[in-house]
This record gives sequence, C-alpha cells and structure tokens, in this order.
Amino acid sequence: MKKALAFLMAAVMLMSMLTACGNKDVADDTKDNNDVSTAEADKAAADKVAALIDAIYVQERTEETDAQCEAAKAAWDALTDAQKALVEGEEASPDYFGLDTGDASKDDPRNQDEIGEKELLVVSFGTSFNDSRVADIKSIEDALQAANPDWSVRRAFTAQIIINHIQARDGEKIDNMEQALERAIANGVKQLVVQPTHLMHGAEYDEMCAAIDKVRDKFESVEIAEPMLGEVGSDATVINADKEAVAKAVVAAALSESGYESTAAAKEAGVAYVLMGHGTAHVAKVTYSQMAAQMDKLGYENVFIGTVEGEPEDTSCEAVIAAVKEAGYTTVVLRPLMVVAGDHANNDMAGADEDSWKTMFEAAGFTVNCQISGLGRIADVQALYVAHTKAAIDAIA
Repeated sequence: MKKALAFLMAAVMLMSMLTACGNKDVADDTKDNNDVSTAEADKAAADKVAALIDAIYVQERTEETDAQCEAAKAAWDALTDAQKALVEGEEASPDYFGLDTGDASKDDPRNQDEIGEKELLVVSFGTSFNDSRVADIKSIEDALQAANPDWSVRRAFTAQIIINHIQARDGEKIDNMEQALERAIANGVKQLVVQPTHLMHGAEYDEMCAAIDKVRDKFESVEIAEPMLGEVGSDATVINADKEAVAKAVVAAALSESGYESTAAAKEAGVAYVLMGHGTAHVAKVTYSQMAAQMDKLGYENVFIGTVEGEPEDTSCEAVIAAVKEAGYTTVVLRPLMVVAGDHANNDMAGADEDSWKTMFEAAGFTVNCQISGLGRIADVQALYVAHTKAAIDAIA
C-alpha cells in the first residue's frame, strides 16, 4: 500500500514538472513572438518616417510640400527614442530631425510683406545649421539692412532641400527664388536689387540670374550685385581687389582664432592653414586657383586652398595633404572657405568619418585643429557685400 502511494505521488510530481516546463516553453515562445512583433513594429514606424523624409529631401517645391513637411515632423515626434534611432532611408537619418544645430528662433526668414517700392533681395544657397545660418547669412543681411535703411531687405534660398529641412524641423518658412520674386511682384516693388552671397559666378549664380530674367519686365529696374569674389577672370593668375580683401579677412580671422600674430609666426611654429572651399565643375572653378595665387602674392606661404569636390584637381584633399607635407609643416588648421559653416564644414571638414579632411590629415601624421566658422560672420566680408550692393544701387540712380 505504501509503495503504491509513493508511486502515485511521484507520478503526480512528474506530471506537475512536465506541465510547468510546458507552460514555460509556451511563455518563452510568446515572449519571443512579442519581441519579434515589437521589433517589426518599431522598424515599420521608423521606415514610415524615413520615407516621409526622403519625400521632402528634394530640390523641387510642389503644392504638397507644406503638408509633407508637417506630416514628416508629426510622424517623427510620435516615435519612441528607440524607433528614432532606426530611421534610415535614401537620405533620411536620425540626424534629420534629431541633430541639434542651434536655436532657429534667433533667425529671421525675412519673408514679410509690405516691402515697399525698393527691395534688396539677398540670395543664398542656404544651410539647415541654425547657429551658422544666424552667424553667417543673417549677419550679412543685417549689415546690408543697416547700410540701406531705405530699402527692404528680404531673403531667398536656392536650395529647396534645405528650405524643406528647416520648415519641417523648425517650422521656419524661407522663400525660394520663385516665391521671393512673386512676393516682390505682389507687393508692388519697382526697384529690385539682388545681392547674391555666393562666392563666385558659378552654377548657383547662373541659375539665380535665369530665374530673375523670367520676371525682369515686372519691375521698373533690376540690378544684380557682384558675388563675394567679383569677376572670375580668364586664368589662374587673374586676381582682383575683392579676392585680396577676402584673402586678408579670412587669414586674419584664422590667425586670431589660432593665436598667432602673423602667417610668418605660424609658419615658424610649423603651422599651415588649409582653407576648404566647395569646388565646382563650372568654368568658375578657376576662382579657387586665383585665390591660391592671391595668397602667394600676399606672402601667405603657409596658406593652402582645397575643395570638397576636388575641382580644380590640385585642390583635392589628397593633393593638399601632399603639398602641405612636402612643405614640411606638422600642424594643420582647417577652416572653410565658404560663406556658411554648415554641413560641409561640420562633416566633410571636421567630421569623425574616415573620409573627412580632419581624419585624412590626422592619418597622414598631422596634428589637426578645426575652425568651424563661415566667411559671412567676418566684418570685412560683410563690408565687401555692402560695397557691392552700393555699386548696384548707384547703377540704378
């Protein structure tokens, strides 16, 4: 009897253990399924936002653009932090909405109406880096407004991709060229002066002029002021007063920020300055060679000109590294030769990726310091724009 009872109790315990194991397996399977479902849901939510970002990462504005910008931001805000980290598309990344580039409220889109009969339209490529936009582009606009109180200073960007980015992320609406010109026409502007902040007579400048030519007959007079570096010239040896002024201004700023009194003092310490421009396939690319010639004429032996695009060829990062190394320098100060210290300055120049200029110079054995500062915030550069605008206004008179 006792043996039978013991056998029965053992059987009951075995059944309980088997049942418990079975329940645990079911629970584990359920947990795994839930984890898979959550991961899939997170990826689907992130992919939706990525698609919405890619849809507004375009150079053409449409009737749906405003709604698309709002939809992309709303979808991003609805994501969890874990989902935001998964956002990845053709152009989309967590940085599109998540990167902190400063306070957009400090900017002024200058898209107000009630312009009056005299408008000064300042045309820039643009940047989505808020602090740089304020320091570089807004500073130029402010200087032009202060110098021309009788004129209404307004803004246009030529990069719709950037306009959309700022609008979606920060709710700030900036006119493109067509919108700005339509605004001027609707407000009854009679005298229009256009001041490009572009470095040169390049592709962006040509596109701007084409847009203006379409509506010239809507105004009594239209004048286009010179870009920063003035006329291009026929070959690499042709320089002018504008290029000299910019060369002196940017080198002075670079020296001041790095703590040297002169290029000679920096040279003595083994320091070279590399000014990184954008580069272009346009015939205006000779401008970069002219700036190099200008540096030589000023005696700035340790100042080198490079470009992101490597056009002209001797301005590629590899070519500049070879030139700096051959000259015997051990320390390099990188600084943008660009109106705005935006994406190129922060990423292509000073970024941590293996193909950034900072990384490549370090890999070549140099000590590298980066100055993320655009030309637009330099007072002497602002004064140059003021002078160019004055010449255009005087041409109307």
